[in-house]
Amino acid sequence: MLSKRELLLSSVCAAAGAIAAPSLALADSKPGIIEAAKIAEAGFIFGLPIVMNYAIMYDFVVDKNSGQYKGPFNTIANEARVFTYQDTTVVTPNSDTPYSMLWLDLRAEPVVISVPAVDPKRYYSLMLCDGNTYNYGYIGSRATGSDAGDYMVVGPNWNGATPPGIKKVFRATTQFGLSLFRTQLFGPDDMDNVKKVQAGFKAQPLSAYLKQPAPPAPAPVVFPKIDKKLVKTNFFDYLDFALQFAPARPEEADIRARLAKIGIGPGKTFNFKDLSLKDKLEIAAGMALGQRKVKEAAKSVGAQINGWNIGSAFGDADFYKGDWLLRAAAAQSGIYGNDAVEAMYPMTRVDSTGKTLDGSKGNYTLTFPAGQLPPVEAFWSLTMYDGKTQLLIKNPINRYLINSPMMPGLKKNADGSLTLYIQNKSPGPDKESNWLPAPAGPIYLVMRLYWPKAPPGPSILPPGKGSWKPPAILKT
Repeated sequence: MLSKRELLLSSVCAAAGAIAAPSLALADSKPGIIEAAKIAEAGFIFGLPIVMNYAIMYDFVVDKNSGQYKGPFNTIANEARVFTYQDTTVVTPNSDTPYSMLWLDLRAEPVVISVPAVDPKRYYSLMLCDGNTYNYGYIGSRATGSDAGDYMVVGPNWNGATPPGIKKVFRATTQFGLSLFRTQLFGPDDMDNVKKVQAGFKAQPLSAYLKQPAPPAPAPVVFPKIDKKLVKTNFFDYLDFALQFAPARPEEADIRARLAKIGIGPGKTFNFKDLSLKDKLEIAAGMALGQRKVKEAAKSVGAQINGWNIGSAFGDADFYKGDWLLRAAAAQSGIYGNDAVEAMYPMTRVDSTGKTLDGSKGNYTLTFPAGQLPPVEAFWSLTMYDGKTQLLIKNPINRYLINSPMMPGLKKNADGSLTLYIQNKSPGPDKESNWLPAPAGPIYLVMRLYWPKAPPGPSILPPGKGSWKPPAILKT
């Protein structure tokens, strides 16, 4: 099964490639061809994270036959496992922490999320991410501590009072969104303890929390099906659909006005579906150019240090300040990433010489000098992905990452340094404890530093300028 990112991007390119010659100009009431293509380029960059999020939401809470269905809106779905190569909906998935997912529908009323007291030694976080892919709030070890508490999440237009007992109110910028719980797993024999923590997570409508009658139910929504065939021509239809649940923000005034010219969003002058096939292909050409810009931007987010890309590409609306290209690059790199203060994600596709990592062409090592492991308050990991799909890979030892909870089983060198072996075949019994299996092809590596230590001590913060730097990967 293709990942949703692959589905979206390959289909757009396929549509663009079908253009044989320039089409006739659009009707007088519509923008000209050149303007339409430019609007489509900008619209694709603006809309890519929104459509990616919709595709994932459709798989997880709408289509019960998707193979990835988690449950209905406003219901917590606990995963008492970590992600594997069989999980293909979300690119660059985290395999460190069992997930609990809560897709919110905030149209009728707020939702109250309750968390239990959690052992301070066990890291957990609840990231609130809306349909614009803005991380608009956090609950958890770093943000709110390890004590139990009740928190209220409200929609963009909510104006009600905050009831007693609510520790904090979080406001989403869209009416639908994802709440993503990450609970630290110390090892395979620790899963039952994780289940106990997950069992303490609770979500309920505000009316139920207050023991009051529920407000009228919102109107039913017919969610349009999204798949590889449909997205080929309907990208902007999906964006148009999603925007009705996302009130325009001040920084969106220009892009929303431009999109309306090609029939997308509130205030549109005609229906995008009314365009001719030729006109749609011109727009597909603009989309393809937008995609090329997103891919290039994804490569250059942050600073290049020892071959690693180190930057901060995730945050709330104030973090992006209308930088739609940065937001799209973040989604393409790995949608639903954390803010820098919650987690940092050094990533690389190259070795110390700048050549592409490829498990079919060589073996590699990553060595942390003694006393120079990633500086974190919680834990760190190094995860292996297929360089083409950005998905976890099937391997003979079912190992997708090496992380700090595994340290007791890893072998250190005589000088106290730690060497990890990154290769397609086993490095041998004496080194297999430190082996991170690689694909027989392009490699994409991502470090995760959960709750990174802050300066003045060794730190990866501020992003791209911190005193701690990941070592280069060496080809052996």
